[in-house]
Amino acid sequence: MIDVIVLGAAAGGGFPQWNSAAPGCLTARSGQGAKPRTQASIAVSGDGERWFVINAAPDLRQQILSTPALQHRGSLRGTPIQGVILTCGEIDAITGLLTLREREPFTLMGSDSTLDQLAANPVFDALDRNIVPRVPLILDTPTPLVCKDGTPSGLTLTAFAVPGKAPLYAEASGSRPDETLGLSISDGRRVMMFVPGCAHITPELVERATRADLLFFDGTLWRDDEMIRAGLSPKTGQRMGHVSVNDAGGPIEAFTSCVKPRKVLIHINNSNPILLEDSPERSAVERAGWTVAEDGMNFRLETP
Repeated sequence: MIDVIVLGAAAGGGFPQWNSAAPGCLTARSGQGAKPRTQASIAVSGDGERWFVINAAPDLRQQILSTPALQHRGSLRGTPIQGVILTCGEIDAITGLLTLREREPFTLMGSDSTLDQLAANPVFDALDRNIVPRVPLILDTPTPLVCKDGTPSGLTLTAFAVPGKAPLYAEASGSRPDETLGLSISDGRRVMMFVPGCAHITPELVERATRADLLFFDGTLWRDDEMIRAGLSPKTGQRMGHVSVNDAGGPIEAFTSCVKPRKVLIHINNSNPILLEDSPERSAVERAGWTVAEDGMNFRLETP
């Protein structure tokens, strides 16, 4: 069994973004036609009791308080969170770690480059390494996820590099091959894939997806120049390291042949019209077989 909870579905800044009066954000604030979303993160469990959080969004405290499965019961202090797995070093994937600084044991996992970025910033030393060990992920190698008491979780993790880029704050140092990861998590029969950031969909990535039962994929922008057209930013999706949903080579086109997995778009920017429930873009992704992620969604992959 694999249980998945969507803790947050939006890209950096959330939805609505705090300083935005763009049409989508105004719609979300109105309470009608577009649901607010926190920044992208999911939680995964093999038994419904012990959980691994993937990406520590800035909204992590709010996400935990909104998710009963992640709330501690029993002793004075504790948490069902066994570990945090990072797919990159972007601000919206790591700053929630500081929420978890209250001397609570868990395992922190990430690529060498992401762990190096954390090590270079002393603020993350607030997470005592004697309490929160940092474990580098070995790419393309199935690795059992172990709970903090040393017992098996029933899940196996495989991390793999996907096309991406270094975080904005680290771009001056150049990009390394393991800056952006995708994850496959399996219980031995079922497979969940999580790829919240991807600059280019390779044939190898499509082949991985054909074997998955559930696919979460980068839904940041509808089109590459979306934010430029809207007057929100001078950056394209490619400049930010994201393939766009409806462009040539984007997920709608690239994963057409992947009929096995349930396909879910996540890490959705506030400018993306698929967030608007009555938009033609939303209808288009649903007709193509995709679900637009919302905070609080639950998915269960059960072994037959």
